[in-house]
Amino acid sequence: MKIDRYSRCVAAAAAALTLAVGIGACGSDSKPAVTAPTVTGSPAAAQASGAFDRIPEIVEKVQPSIVTVFAAGGNGAPGVGSGVIYRSDGTILTNNHVVAGATRLEVGFADGSRVAGRVTSTDADTDLAVIRVDRNGLPTAQFQHALPRVGSLAVVLGSPLGFENTVTAGIVSGLHRQIPGSASETRALVDLLQTDAAISPGNSGGAVVDASGTVLGISVAYVPPQQGAVAVGFAIPAATATRVADELLRDSRARHAYLGLQPGELTPQVAAQLHATSDGVVVYAVTSGGPAAKGGLRPGDVFTAVAGQKVTSVEELFAALSRHQPGETISISYVRGGEKRAAQVQVADRPF
Repeated sequence: MKIDRYSRCVAAAAAALTLAVGIGACGSDSKPAVTAPTVTGSPAAAQASGAFDRIPEIVEKVQPSIVTVFAAGGNGAPGVGSGVIYRSDGTILTNNHVVAGATRLEVGFADGSRVAGRVTSTDADTDLAVIRVDRNGLPTAQFQHALPRVGSLAVVLGSPLGFENTVTAGIVSGLHRQIPGSASETRALVDLLQTDAAISPGNSGGAVVDASGTVLGISVAYVPPQQGAVAVGFAIPAATATRVADELLRDSRARHAYLGLQPGELTPQVAAQLHATSDGVVVYAVTSGGPAAKGGLRPGDVFTAVAGQKVTSVEELFAALSRHQPGETISISYVRGGEKRAAQVQVADRPF
């Protein structure tokens, strides 16, 4: 499947998932459109405990903390994404795929002004990036570290298709979502929030907020309508985003739990060869001296659970690992030659 800098697709069962970053309708030399926020909503949003009526107040509170990111590559073609002001000193959080390959950045603020920006650090594993602008006293967003309740209000703020100061509304549709098949393209699309609030190209890196205006997640991807989807969008949970942002700011890199193996899909044919009767993830290769090797795991083993969480796909395996930190010891349930086994493995920090 074709992958370009501003639109990446991965297999999602029978559908395709698109990272929500768009090609701008206006070049980076044009002035930003300064318009009143546009608000749209889904029928489900009206059921969010009356919170829909508070959306104008939510927008008024949060909009100054949302920016538009204009990224130009070596060919000069502009791309448009969004960002969230993380610190008042000019630190902004966005998606890695918004700024990947960019040679020039501009950041547009809610008041219509634009300033030059620069990438300071990125993390491809979570698709997050930190950029900076030379401004102080910026209005910062507040982040919610607890997961929201399914069915609660979700308001998306960003710049879809370059339409700055745009707002859409819906509900939190699901938690801990993994996109089937996405691991073949990126490790980022696991353990996500799902929402029916419209997310479109250009929303990437923007905010999904709750009824109090607190950031629940960073918009990252959606299933496009041509794939038969109706309002299926995804966001990186705020707890993940803030942890990674703080690590990037402190160390210029983020830490991720690492097993040291190459996982793969357990097809019926492979399962038959390995005498694995249950669903799981097959180990194709093990890194010599890595955590998995030290734990006694070897090629041909079939993972069935990680830290007590059942895994039936590579995406679920990555999601399970994402909830642990390097240095932790986790339990691995697996099948070898038809025999159920268990191991204790101390995960390491994933190398560059």
